[in-house]
Amino acid sequence: MENEKDFLFSIFLFVKFDAHMKLPLFYTPAVMPGDAAVTLDEPTSKHIVQVLRMQSGRQLQLTDGKGNLYNVEITDGNMKKSVVKILSSTFLHAPAKKITIAISPVKNNSRFEWFLEKATEIGVAEIVPLTCERTEKQQLKPERLQSILISAMLQSQQVWLPELKPAVKFVHYLRAVGEQEDTQKFIAHCEEEGNKKMLSTVKQTGTSKIIMIGPEGDFTGDEISLALASGFIPVALGNNRLRTETAGIVAATILADF
Repeated sequence: MENEKDFLFSIFLFVKFDAHMKLPLFYTPAVMPGDAAVTLDEPTSKHIVQVLRMQSGRQLQLTDGKGNLYNVEITDGNMKKSVVKILSSTFLHAPAKKITIAISPVKNNSRFEWFLEKATEIGVAEIVPLTCERTEKQQLKPERLQSILISAMLQSQQVWLPELKPAVKFVHYLRAVGEQEDTQKFIAHCEEEGNKKMLSTVKQTGTSKIIMIGPEGDFTGDEISLALASGFIPVALGNNRLRTETAGIVAATILADF
């Protein structure tokens, strides 16, 4: 695994383009309404000037992760704080489906980070670290996790950054979402339960989806009962028993209709 400094810098080490985005794409939350120019941070500036060797007059693209795509031109190719002027901006609507994955973090941080990366590429809108009775103690590093989300958003040429929520206890999350009648809610578990169906066969309704994925030891019987009482639909993700992070990706893929 890369060290922290190298990993954060690797956010910007890509030049993958498609037919709609032929210019290098970078992330900055610094663009404000009405801005004519933007000063970029040092890691972004260093990559633009030192790695891509782009100087004044060259164009690139920026996104704020909130649907805005900016075409900009470099006016000051400074390695520490490049300045770009905004040529045009476009707002791209979020995906029609809002998919939320509430998932128990696993003890192996790299596996949870892999899940975040792939969920972002699929187009998940919201990720909630869910603390369950059988969740193993772990150390989440919000800044590092946010960097992974940004990197995956840029690599997959998207302009909507998933929202990573603070970790929340299972029962508190149920209280928070239990009354959301406009949201279709699922809980994926491994217990034998008479009403449980394959997620792929359940008729999807509405545009907002939540699915809860449990820890390696699965949800407890009490947790499952509480979820069902809160309006969650019990589902299976397949015939095989999946690791937590794999289950999260399978669920996201099914809900996204890929």
